[in-house]
Amino acid sequence: MTAATHAPAAVDTLSMTGAQVVIQALVDQGVDVVFGYPGGAVLPLYDALFQQDRVRHILVRHEQAAVHAAEGYARSTGKVGVVLVTSGPGATNTVTGLTDALMDSVPIVCLTGQVPTHMIGNDAFQEADTVGITRPCTKHNYLVKRPEDLARVMHEAFHVARSGRPGPVVVDLPKNVQMGKAPYQGRDAVRHRTYHPRTEPDPARIEEAVDLLARAERPIFYVGGGVINAGPAACMRLTELVRATGYPVTLTLMGLGAYPASDPQFIGMLGMHGTYEANMAMHGCDVMVCIGARFDDRVTGRLDGFSPGSRKIHVDIDPSSINKNVGVDVGIVGDAEKCLVALAAAWARRANSMRPERVAPWWEQIRAWQKKDSYRFRQNGRAIKPQTAVRRLYEATRHLDVYVTTDVGQHQMWAAQHFPFEQPLRWMTSGGLGTMGYGFPAAIGVQIAHPGATVLCISGDASWVMNMQEMSTAMQYRLPVKSFILNNSYMGMVRQWQDFFHGSRHAESYMDALPDFVKLAEAFGAVGLRAETIDQLDGVIEAALRADRPVIADIVVDRAENVYPMIPGGAAHNEIKLSPEDDGAHEAISEEGMVLV
Repeated sequence: MTAATHAPAAVDTLSMTGAQVVIQALVDQGVDVVFGYPGGAVLPLYDALFQQDRVRHILVRHEQAAVHAAEGYARSTGKVGVVLVTSGPGATNTVTGLTDALMDSVPIVCLTGQVPTHMIGNDAFQEADTVGITRPCTKHNYLVKRPEDLARVMHEAFHVARSGRPGPVVVDLPKNVQMGKAPYQGRDAVRHRTYHPRTEPDPARIEEAVDLLARAERPIFYVGGGVINAGPAACMRLTELVRATGYPVTLTLMGLGAYPASDPQFIGMLGMHGTYEANMAMHGCDVMVCIGARFDDRVTGRLDGFSPGSRKIHVDIDPSSINKNVGVDVGIVGDAEKCLVALAAAWARRANSMRPERVAPWWEQIRAWQKKDSYRFRQNGRAIKPQTAVRRLYEATRHLDVYVTTDVGQHQMWAAQHFPFEQPLRWMTSGGLGTMGYGFPAAIGVQIAHPGATVLCISGDASWVMNMQEMSTAMQYRLPVKSFILNNSYMGMVRQWQDFFHGSRHAESYMDALPDFVKLAEAFGAVGLRAETIDQLDGVIEAALRADRPVIADIVVDRAENVYPMIPGGAAHNEIKLSPEDDGAHEAISEEGMVLV
């Protein structure tokens, strides 16, 4: 019998088991799905799950994949993703996923089993110091030692995970605590005693920011994933503000979709593999407005060469991010949507005094930079260029309800460059940690959340095999995730860096003995397809999209292709390389502010 055949058991909320308290807390928090893998230390929880039908459980094949699936679910819905694993190796297997969620600000509550409280510290079977191990890779964690604390801790965990800068929270649950009797407190009865992030911006800081913006001659909005985390309404407010100013906007890798890619004010992705115009504009701007981004090294490049002539405004929910990596002139702490509303209102009050002609030369310069066509490539011969594969996939799905996940490497950058997004919550990738193996389980989580949508996992051969066991999960739940593997038989980005910086010595970056992906798919009962030449590509894409089962599409691409543009590590934005022959010496804004075309 399955859990769905059982009606919810009647329970006395004054004397539930600890396991029942946990499940009831999940229900009260609006959780409809949990990704997990059972084991001895969490059997009471699995038994409680079996006896109800309000929370669905998805059985993954590896605990790391459970966290990535929960991340995909969370990032495509805006909800908290939930994970349930056992003690010891079950808990330790989640560490990569938890760190990934921490780096990319993804709200996760991870429930881990633990040995009984009286056995903690005795090296009991499948015991690990989960709280100690996960402290550096979580926003907060708990070890629950009494059943009567369970309801409070569970509700606090969700509050911490979703509030402020979102992130992962671990709740470690000893087996005897799951089995003991405890009263239940509802969600509304619990309020965290100390954690109350500031959401309303300081009006004085808003006015300072708008003063700078109003006087700017070379302004730019630099926007990251924090705006997406704040919700679709925040992205709408961003679009309204940017259009009201008439200023250019660039997005980070994690921010793609926060602003419509087709809008003429969008000048492309920023950073190591971003557009020429976005990086040159960041280098030459005089006022920068950073919203929901954290000035990470893949965006800033060399810090002493980062946007040297600009006044900087930083809007972030996390006060510790202000002045952490880059000193700013105006720091605004608050919820992104509320800050954007306040900025727009302050801007509107000055509308009559604005002079659009002030920034006309700046736009002239940006349009000149755009003529470089920095994402250009040449598709010649029958070999498939990876950029062509991504563009054809985009063209085939642009009118569908589509979500995209990726793994990490060259394919990730080509997807970011050549698959544009018009709305948020459609692009899921591992940004901060750069986790190979993220994409496919994340796609499973997205497909669970959006069963009628088209979910694409754009991956590389090296990345996809890291969690290929999850094809079994996809088949069990009939999830028609489409994996498009850009197969160049290398760890592509590793090989690219070896070419650039290590004399083309390809030390252990060639992937020998890869599986036959078509036969692998068929072994799982899925659909396997392969395109080896350009004339086969469109047919494979069409067949993959038509399939009602999981698909592995093996797209054999040019092995020698590299990702351009590229800002070499330790270089500044204006040292961007557009091709192998480019020396990276590009004109920029002079110290006097003169526009150089």
